[in-house]
Amino acid sequence: MNYQIVVCGAGIVGLSTALALARRGQRVAVLAPRAAVPPADPNQYHPRVYAISPASQRFLAGLGVWDALPAARIASVQSMEIHGDGDGLVRLNAWQAALPQLAWIVESGEIERVLIQAVRMFGIPWLEDRCAGYAEGAVETANSGRIEAELFVGADGAASPLREAAGLKHEAVSYEDTGLVAHLDAGRPHQGAAIQWFRDDGVLALLPMPDTAGGPQVSMVWSMRSALAAELLALPADAQRARLETLLEQATHGRLGGLRVRSPLHGFPLTLERAQMAAPGIALAGDAAHRLHPLAGQGLNLGLGDVEALARIVAGREPYRKAGDLRVLHRYQRARAEPVLAMRLATDGLHKLFGSRAAPLAWLRNAGMHWVEQAPFVKRRLIAGASAN
Repeated sequence: MNYQIVVCGAGIVGLSTALALARRGQRVAVLAPRAAVPPADPNQYHPRVYAISPASQRFLAGLGVWDALPAARIASVQSMEIHGDGDGLVRLNAWQAALPQLAWIVESGEIERVLIQAVRMFGIPWLEDRCAGYAEGAVETANSGRIEAELFVGADGAASPLREAAGLKHEAVSYEDTGLVAHLDAGRPHQGAAIQWFRDDGVLALLPMPDTAGGPQVSMVWSMRSALAAELLALPADAQRARLETLLEQATHGRLGGLRVRSPLHGFPLTLERAQMAAPGIALAGDAAHRLHPLAGQGLNLGLGDVEALARIVAGREPYRKAGDLRVLHRYQRARAEPVLAMRLATDGLHKLFGSRAAPLAWLRNAGMHWVEQAPFVKRRLIAGASAN
């Protein structure tokens, strides 16, 4: 089988890559087991949610995807509260930068559902197989044999089979943290606020979700020290729920009233990763190319930035160059170098800054937060930077 471009991976980044390339006139196919997203349950929400930045929202809207998302399952973020490990506090509001909202909270499953529909409607071929090897510009699949293409895009996740098969450089460092996610019923309205606490046991974030019949709902993302997380995950369901609710009460000081766990608790290891993003005939995007600490909630936004740049650069290449020409892919790599590095330094730096227990650093970081809270110009810059990703 011979194609111009084959996208390996059928997650959000993979499907949006295929759609973005197809809409720019490229002959593209998807290589991945066909995803099955169950129908939405009005009383249940997907365990993983994403904070979609204004830049990512514009990109998804340009693909014709955003308006297909059910509005009732999207929550807008009007403000952010960031609490230090002392008395530091920074409040960011959309109105401070003349924006209608800072971001949108959307379920992973809902984005995947509309992307699958869009790929089908656009007639993009879907090869229901997986990458099992790579040699001489061709992918060996698990079942179908050999697939040739000018360009293979690795959008197949942090454990990218294409990246490993092609031998691209990859570095990974464990944070020794575990990301814990669950949905919670809140005792008070969240009023569109995303709230974050930097603590000795990790970083806790509560993200606004659409209200349910039972009242306000938030999504919890707790980057907890792995030893503590393992103890919590090992508990029986009832004991786990009671323990988590106690920990939340201690951590939030009743900011959203009583918090009750309404979904199963999921955990995943947190790592800092980076890979070689381009090689002859291969480009990586999303988690296959880089992975960050989730404390800034920018992982998917960074991946969608990869997709936008790759589609624009590959489709805009000179007519005499193939899609996998290394000169073309080096343009993509250069275009993404600065935003990826900037977000990597910001998230890793914040993790190290708040992870240190040294008294001078503790005073410095909380004093810095007080200064930012009194500096409207700095707040506008922070909001603009987050909106651009």
